[in-house]
Amino acid sequence: MFKNVLMVVALVAVAAAPSQAEQWKVDPVHSGVHFKVSHMVIAKVNGEFKEFDATLDFDGEDVSTASVQATAKTASISTDNERRDGHLKSPDFFDAEKYPEITFKSKKVIKGEGNKFQLVGDLTMRGVTKEVTFNCEFNGTVDFGQGIKAGFTATTTINRQDFGVAWSKTLDSGGLVAGNDVEITLEFEFDKVA
Repeated sequence: MFKNVLMVVALVAVAAAPSQAEQWKVDPVHSGVHFKVSHMVIAKVNGEFKEFDATLDFDGEDVSTASVQATAKTASISTDNERRDGHLKSPDFFDAEKYPEITFKSKKVIKGEGNKFQLVGDLTMRGVTKEVTFNCEFNGTVDFGQGIKAGFTATTTINRQDFGVAWSKTLDSGGLVAGNDVEITLEFEFDKVA
């Protein structure tokens, strides 16, 4: 009798145990770290960081199990304008020599409807760390015969001034040459590695 009770307890414990997280690594060839910022009030400039990395712990199905760490190299910033990129790398903006990386480390997941969720974590830029929330969508997984891939889209808007990216110049009309609000979009395709 006692043996049967132990067996039932063991089975319940196994059934109640959380899914085992799996390790995933970003595929940089099929991913991107993009941003958009207002220019002279009337237009928006698009840019990206060409060098980045991200790792994901995720069971492959339940987004509530997901946690992610990501980095972007500030010196890899590109807006398709060499002069502007040089200014963005300077101490006026990212100060790439002193602060070579932007980092993000997730802290929690808030599940939404369907495949949507929010990812809350710490974003660090220019030595300043602030909590940010990304609105995310899990695009599913696919096994294409050479391994399993998972796709995610994540967006957020931050105020660059909050992170000490403070260069600003005011137009005669009162608007800013470079806006403070920066729209960030991450398109990440991950490869399952373990």
